[in-house]
Formats: sequence, C-alpha cells, structure tokens
Amino acid sequence: MTQFQFQQIGVVHSCYKQKFGIPRQPGLVKQASASIELLPPFNRLDTLDGLEGFSHIWVHFIFHQCINDNWKAKIRPPRLGGKKKMGIFATRATHRPNPLGLSVVELLSIRQEDGRVFIDIAGADLLDQTPVVDIKPYLPYADAITDAQGGFAPERTELKPVFFSELALSQLNDYKETYQRDLKPLIEQVIGQDPRPSHMTQQQGRTHANTLWNADVKWVAENGQFHVLYIDYPFGD
Repeated sequence: MTQFQFQQIGVVHSCYKQKFGIPRQPGLVKQASASIELLPPFNRLDTLDGLEGFSHIWVHFIFHQCINDNWKAKIRPPRLGGKKKMGIFATRATHRPNPLGLSVVELLSIRQEDGRVFIDIAGADLLDQTPVVDIKPYLPYADAITDAQGGFAPERTELKPVFFSELALSQLNDYKETYQRDLKPLIEQVIGQDPRPSHMTQQQGRTHANTLWNADVKWVAENGQFHVLYIDYPFGD
C-alpha cells in the first residue's frame, strides 16, 4: 500500500473557535469570515498570481482535531436526524480513513501584511487553526453541475428564527463599537441552522454556548425558536 505525506501550506484564522456551531457545509453561513495565512516557503504573492480573477476557491484541509480518532464504516448523518446510518463515503463526516476535508469558499481579497500573506474568505466552515494542504480555483463551468442529485440531502435546510434579549442586543452594540465587527448576522446564521447534535434537538430550555471570534454566545432552544440570552466578551484570546 502506498503511503503519502502532505506538507501544510497554510493555516486558517477563523471566527469558529470550537467545533460546536460550525455549519455542516460551506456557504451556509455567509457571514462566517476567515483568512488563510500561507506558511513558508509558500508565503509569496507570486504563488497566488491570477487567483484574484476567481470569485471562489477550493480549500483542501485537515480535520486536525480528528486525527487520532478511529474511522467509522458507517455514521448517522445529522440530516437524517441521527436515526439512520450511512456509509462513511456517502457522507462528509469527519471520522474518515484519512482526515481530509474539502470546502468551496468565496474569495474576498488577497493581502500582504508585515511579510505575511493572507487570503480572506467568506462562507467558511473551517475551525480556527485548521491546517490547509492545498488551494485550487473554483471553475463554474466544470464544478457546478446543474442536474446533479443530492442523495439524502437534496436541499439546504431553512434557518430557524433567532431572537435576542434586550441584554444581548445591548451587548452586541457595545461589541460592535469596541471591535468594529457586527456579530448579530453571524449569530443568526450560526444558531439558526441549529448546531445541536441530533440527540439534543428535542431538548427544551437547555443553555448552549457558541464561541464566535472572542465572544461567548449563550442561547436556548424553545418551541422551535432560538433565544440568545447574553454574550460574554472578550472570551479566550
């Protein structure tokens, strides 16, 4: 059996500081911004010549928090409510024989700061500090297949309503003034997709937390709606 070794070319700086809350597919949370920092010896602008002409890119990455987990032949996809098993190769689950991920994201800009090269992206489903092993341009004529079939996940799920307490709204305003970053649409899209594991979706009134950038967002699910209670910040680094 042939063995392969990949070299890390970059690292992700993302709003997602924990796995809980990361959308299960890229592009579902448009407000999820991130950047890919190229690492030496690839941190050169000439490696990206021509990429600025593309609106989207493919990012090949490592599920770095699953490297030591055992792979599974069958898993329970969240789309099926955790009630039915599918083969690992029929899903995008992280517990794979090789922990490789693939996401298509929107390319916002390419920039250089203090000798560091960054690719700013949107619609990311990437955990902070995710290792990147390759980047390729997205080609609409080849990569978008209009009559493709989606198997057991033919359509995206609709976002559920997210409501904010008066305290949370006040904290969001303070956060925006302090960090020049509007968290509200990001929170609405992250929580509105219901990030809870399938075995918890019937639970009511339990407090959950999502860490987005440096804010810890506390919320509850009640009667098919989500309510943000309050926001702690700065949280972590």
